[in-house]
Amino acid sequence: MTREGGTDRTDTTGGRAGTGGGIDGGGEPARAVRAAIEGELRLLDSEVRSSPALVSALLDPEFVEFGASGARWDGTSILEVTGDGSVTERAPVDVTGLAGRLLAPGLVHLTYVSAQAGRRVHRSSIWRLTPDGWRLYFHQGTTTGGPDV
Repeated sequence: MTREGGTDRTDTTGGRAGTGGGIDGGGEPARAVRAAIEGELRLLDSEVRSSPALVSALLDPEFVEFGASGARWDGTSILEVTGDGSVTERAPVDVTGLAGRLLAPGLVHLTYVSAQAGRRVHRSSIWRLTPDGWRLYFHQGTTTGGPDV
């Protein structure tokens, strides 16, 4: 874990969704970032995505996403597309550069690049601690200009 600008930052090693990567450091900031990373990777897992109940359990009641397509999603509308079969064991989402930062107690920001079927997307997620655990509050994806960007 490194300190940058007065906030805690935990970086992970790159890896395929579901592998987790390594997390350095300890303490509450690292535990919070680790919990958010675990939730994020679960949302990219084909088995989780195929289950509306499992996806719902990871989304904050106030969830909003601005997708790489430009679409705006909420918790109800995202359930219609997460189970569409686009993420499978044969077409997994690869994740690189996964990093997290504790913004404030109970609030974690994650960034990474996803790649699937030749499409690379910069991703940013905010996870919020609720009485039910860590939930994805906000997500945004922005398509990159290509594989070297």
